[in-house]
Amino acid sequence: MKILVSGSTRLKGQIMVNASKNAILPILAASILSSGTVVIRQVPLIRDVHIISALIHQMGLKVEYSQDKLIISGIPQHNVPDYELSRQIRASFLLMGPLLARRGQVRISLPGGCAIGTRPIDLHLKGFEALGASIKMTGGCVIATARRLQGTHIYLDFPSVGATENIMMAAALARGTTYIENAALEPEVVDLAGFINCMGGRVSSAGSNVIKVEGVDSLAGTTYTPIPDRIEAGTYMVAAAASGGDVIINNVIPEHLKATTAKLIESGAQVEEQADAIHVSRWQEIRPVYIKTLPYPGFPTDMQAQFMAYLCAARGSSIVTESVFENRFMHVNQLLRMGAQITTEGRTAVIRGIPQLSGATVKATDLRAGAALLIAAMTANGQTIIEESEHIDRGYENIVVKLNSLGANIYHM
Repeated sequence: MKILVSGSTRLKGQIMVNASKNAILPILAASILSSGTVVIRQVPLIRDVHIISALIHQMGLKVEYSQDKLIISGIPQHNVPDYELSRQIRASFLLMGPLLARRGQVRISLPGGCAIGTRPIDLHLKGFEALGASIKMTGGCVIATARRLQGTHIYLDFPSVGATENIMMAAALARGTTYIENAALEPEVVDLAGFINCMGGRVSSAGSNVIKVEGVDSLAGTTYTPIPDRIEAGTYMVAAAASGGDVIINNVIPEHLKATTAKLIESGAQVEEQADAIHVSRWQEIRPVYIKTLPYPGFPTDMQAQFMAYLCAARGSSIVTESVFENRFMHVNQLLRMGAQITTEGRTAVIRGIPQLSGATVKATDLRAGAALLIAAMTANGQTIIEESEHIDRGYENIVVKLNSLGANIYHM
């Protein structure tokens, strides 16, 4: 797929953020834990949601879409998620914990997703083994077996979001109490804990570095609305600032956006926080900033590419250090095609600002790189063609329609 973007547009108006992609995927996986009917509201119709829903259906559960709701019911009948579907998104590996807890055995392929660096699953497997599972690797797949998991103390060498979520889901139906130490602090982890508790689970202290999970015998059905997507909101915030625009982003939790807000203000943008909205505008020149990606509450790695596109027009040199993933500068070569002046060494990039980027033909190498190229293209002189734009659809529902409603000129080719 390709999209054509006409540049030099100033965004103005209001826009609505969907439920969080990074919250809804583990919540959908956790629905397998329920013995009743689960209703998830405000579901974004994005590619990753379609894939995880297809995998859940393939496990023998009934999956129905009703307007913006997803209704899941039934009991998992299978424990081998489809290989071709599983390898398309990394979130497929989040099915392992729930299936292991419900079925006692699971065979799943190694995960796929965006090629932004190695994201090892060893912490997931270490957690399952600590809970009493037997792990075997064969033919690009992982096989885990356990009659019933047993609560224990688990220390994560790194506060991995996926490992924290997978272990939390598995422990929800384990016998006894599990403590996950050095757990991830991300709001999406807290949201998953809230969902499990709505089903009758007993998860406490999510959002701290030690999560307590008291196992229960079964979980009931529930109706749940995930948190707003802080990365989608952050993307629109940066787009507004980059275009010298004036945009109100609705359905947000400002507390989740503190790092993004701080860097936008530091760069010369105006950011006004409201109860469930953020107003972003910019009429000053862009000032250079220093950014280092870190786990939450630090600056999110999922916002690094968008900020780099924004800083291409700063007055001076900015520095971006990527400390989370080692291969997340693939958008740099595409920005260079648009005239950006960026040099990289290892995990650090130096961005020397220029007055304006120029339109070019570029390629979206991954989800957030695609979002960054959209921002760059909307501010560039001339027209830009973004190839492989389907990557963007993995995380943003109707992003072209939403940006065009603010005054952008983006067309599918």
